[in-house]
Amino acid sequence: MSYCVSPECRQPQNADGGQFCLSCNSPLVLKNRYRPIQSLGSGGFGRTFLAVDEDSPSRRRCVIKQLYIQSEDEFVLQKARELFRQEAVRLEELGEHPQIPNFLARFEENQQFYLIQELISGQTLQQELKNQGVFNEIQIWEFLKDLLPVLQYIHSHQVIHRDIKPANIIRRRRDLKPVLIDFGVAKLITGTALLHTGTTVGSPEYMAPEQNRGKALPASDLYSLGVTCIHLITQVSPFDLFDINRDRWIWRDHLPSETKVSDRLGKVLDKLLQNALSERYQSADEVLRIVATISSVPTIATPRQQSHPLPSHTVKTKLIQPPVSQPAPPPVNPAIPPKPPARSPNFLDNIWKQVVGKPTEGDRLLSVVGFDYSTLQELLTRGKWQKADQETWDALCQIIGKHRGGYLSPSGIAKLPCEDLITIDQLWRKHSQGRFGFSIQTQIYASVNQEYEKFCICVGWPIYQPFIPDEALKFNLRSPLGHLPSRNWVGGTEWWRHAESMANKLAQCSIDINH
Repeated sequence: MSYCVSPECRQPQNADGGQFCLSCNSPLVLKNRYRPIQSLGSGGFGRTFLAVDEDSPSRRRCVIKQLYIQSEDEFVLQKARELFRQEAVRLEELGEHPQIPNFLARFEENQQFYLIQELISGQTLQQELKNQGVFNEIQIWEFLKDLLPVLQYIHSHQVIHRDIKPANIIRRRRDLKPVLIDFGVAKLITGTALLHTGTTVGSPEYMAPEQNRGKALPASDLYSLGVTCIHLITQVSPFDLFDINRDRWIWRDHLPSETKVSDRLGKVLDKLLQNALSERYQSADEVLRIVATISSVPTIATPRQQSHPLPSHTVKTKLIQPPVSQPAPPPVNPAIPPKPPARSPNFLDNIWKQVVGKPTEGDRLLSVVGFDYSTLQELLTRGKWQKADQETWDALCQIIGKHRGGYLSPSGIAKLPCEDLITIDQLWRKHSQGRFGFSIQTQIYASVNQEYEKFCICVGWPIYQPFIPDEALKFNLRSPLGHLPSRNWVGGTEWWRHAESMANKLAQCSIDINH
């Protein structure tokens, strides 16, 4: 199959071997060489595709990363072009590390920017977690030992990854080493493309507090590494591992019953997760020195490694010894299948098992006025974004005594009970993986210096009309950050002030927009 990469194409799938898209007539082979065959993902201003290099005798597969700038401003395009070139040079240097994909090419076609990188064969840690269950302590130490040198390397090249998370780490099939992917050229250029600075880059649930405010440091990557570790050992969303009322991580409360974490590993993770920069590890070198004090034990294969048998000529990775406060694990008997790791309660795994209206574990459905949020919860867990958008509108009206389908003025927003607003916002944030919600919109509004036109551009809304037609909204997770809930519930003669009014209300309710 051939896949059209034109952002405007509505039917991108094409038959293999074609030269032009049957839907939009765009070329199907980039630079007369690279043929996209499948979409791998998208976010913000960037998309990723699996492709075939038709100039290669073996027709090797590679990864295409596309950056598309939705602006006709020549200054914006020129600045993006300059940053794109600089970042491509940097990625080429980084690709010399064996645990970073090789950089193959960069080019521009039709005002779209493209990077070509090596395809890494294997599963992401997010996929591995879903398929094989939680990591144990030995595997976390091994993971830290293998990935920290990669962070040490990129930080020494003055590069901050900004988006460390399980989905951006692939366990390479041939040697089981973690490979760091998605350095996000598109994310680094987004600030220029939107004509403002201080744009946050990364995934909200893994992001360090200072990064939420637009300031990224090497220690920010270490914070995200810590969040990645506690997700791997609990299989619970990081949003649910942090207690906003007590302002602290509660990951130990979510450990599976059979998972034990030593004081030594716990202290390392806690220090990685410190909100205050001064109390966090400052460099990958510092954490590596801690990990290096763990002595190795004879080579064995863990159950996770056994699922990917190594070739006979490959040397198996030595595992590190668990901290002395715990007994060493018993030797693995190859004749006895390993016991599968314990599964932790994870709302993502249980969504489709829920009875209609039954709360998903971990959701808070509190309401001061007694409103029932189970319908909104069900719609969000099932990804019914359009119906959830309408249900949110109805809920906002009813909790302040208006009829369904009514409108809220700034004074109406001020009347919203904080408990209800928190419930609605957390449901949207949790079930959209941190993409949608009032606090996300407020964060974006603050990042553009409260300029409403720029805010609308960021979230993908029309600027000069209060009501947004359904055809102008995108009800899926590929929508711009903050795209939903829509603003169709706003009313009054100054309807454009709803963003300011909601920001003020969230502040009054002490809702942390950076969490």
